[in-house]
Amino acid sequence: MIKNFPYLPLNQGKAIGTLRVIAKEDDLYNVGADDIIILKEVPLELPPVTGIISEKPSTALSHVNVLARGWGIPNIYLKDAEKILAPYIDHRIEFEATAKQYRIVKTNRNTTSKSFSDGLTLPQPDVSNYSLRALANLRRDDSRYCGSKAANLGHIRAHIEGSNVPDGFCIPFAYYQAMMVRLGINATTLTQIEMQSDGDNRKRRTALLTLQKKITDAEITSEWKHRWAEQWRNQLNSKGVFVRSSSNSEDLPNFSGAGLYTTVPNVTDENALAEAVKQSWASVFNYSAYEARRIAGLPHDSVKMSVFVQQSINADLSGVLVTINPYDTAQKNSSYIAAKRGLGIRVVEGKRVAEQVVYNRRNDSVQRLSSSNETTALQLDKNGGVREVPATSGNVMNQGQIRHLDQTGQQIKQLFANGEQDIEWAFDNGKLVILQARPYLTGTR
Repeated sequence: MIKNFPYLPLNQGKAIGTLRVIAKEDDLYNVGADDIIILKEVPLELPPVTGIISEKPSTALSHVNVLARGWGIPNIYLKDAEKILAPYIDHRIEFEATAKQYRIVKTNRNTTSKSFSDGLTLPQPDVSNYSLRALANLRRDDSRYCGSKAANLGHIRAHIEGSNVPDGFCIPFAYYQAMMVRLGINATTLTQIEMQSDGDNRKRRTALLTLQKKITDAEITSEWKHRWAEQWRNQLNSKGVFVRSSSNSEDLPNFSGAGLYTTVPNVTDENALAEAVKQSWASVFNYSAYEARRIAGLPHDSVKMSVFVQQSINADLSGVLVTINPYDTAQKNSSYIAAKRGLGIRVVEGKRVAEQVVYNRRNDSVQRLSSSNETTALQLDKNGGVREVPATSGNVMNQGQIRHLDQTGQQIKQLFANGEQDIEWAFDNGKLVILQARPYLTGTR
């Protein structure tokens, strides 16, 4: 069982930086991209750093661990890390994570490794087309209007027979761009934020919160609200929806963007739909997303946000599948699954350990790495949003569900040029549902 391991490499690699202890999430605003951090708790968001050491075990596919792979930085679980590494705290260190062990030594060297941003370019979106696009009409090439998240789901639904993707529609990039123009948010605005913050992370965060409020306080035109609401009523029968980010900086072959932007769960009325769209737009300026761009050297106005409005499902269980074993990528014929009861929000947050299994399709065997320690599960609330309900104990998934999920994962992998996939899924009344598919990043650096 993972919780009994004193050491677990979540992403192997080398780094040089100053070792800092992060006792609470607020401490993250004091760190820089040249720091290696000891996390006492798993945070919900994370600005770029050069290495991560967690004291609490989490799933390999939590947002923090996915970001670490995308950035190509070493990332490990180390029990009692602060106690063990006390002599190195606030000192400059060399940090190496390998499959069997870690190495830390003090150093006076500067960082020499490549930035995660090397070679990173964002696709150019089309910001002129205002046509709402139903999921049934989306294909992979439609990412120029709707981002890869929405386009990939349309591609799966169209090309994999029997696939079950909850219906939805895309509000394309053009609406976001028009709102930014109307509000006067442009490259000059963002340059002013940098000048006024003068390198102070907390000042920068305060300025970003002010900018986000400007977006969420803005009025949506009655024409736009009517257009979106009409699509919601006619296509989705006014059922509850998840309002999901689908930017041009997510689900890319060289960058996942996991956890950087905002999804609003189970929106149930027209006014709330418009408000949720604004929240998704405003999340372009989430602190962690802004920092990721700043450190990458990407222009802040290069990121555009489309929104995918997708029908809510009240999942019995849900989670994430990777079409290889992230703990041993050389292992053939295997996939990895993290699962919890209810909605999958907590699986990707990584606050608590999910049930984790490695499935070998050659001999139809299941290795359970950890059990879910949740006593409650999230379900849809009839009044909108989600609520907690008591969860039953025992294994979350049975062998038949694991086998079916692996088979579907292999189909999705083949559809996307045989590239390894990171797939969000759920079972709803016993039926497998696909919620997201993106390239799995190996995290090499």
